[in-house]
Amino acid sequence: MIIRIATEGQYELRGEALARLDELDDLVLDAIAKNDAEAFEESLNAVFSHVRSQGTRLPDNSLHESDLILPPPDTTLDEARELFADYPRHLL
Repeated sequence: MIIRIATEGQYELRGEALARLDELDDLVLDAIAKNDAEAFEESLNAVFSHVRSQGTRLPDNSLHESDLILPPPDTTLDEARELFADYPRHLL
């Protein structure tokens, strides 16, 4: 799966890394649903950290279509509430 972190670039994740991403992603959605800014920031940062550490960074000139686009790392809870309004609960 090709994942883009907006303002940063694309990463390719496979296998177990995708399953873990789905778990981390659920924590982001839970924090948004609870309107918990601290949990939101922690879980979103965990998603970014996981993608960066477990994914393979694709060259900037690569022309792969992204399967998933994550918001910029400085996204606020209020912005995320709008961005994730129709977001699927499970990625896989």
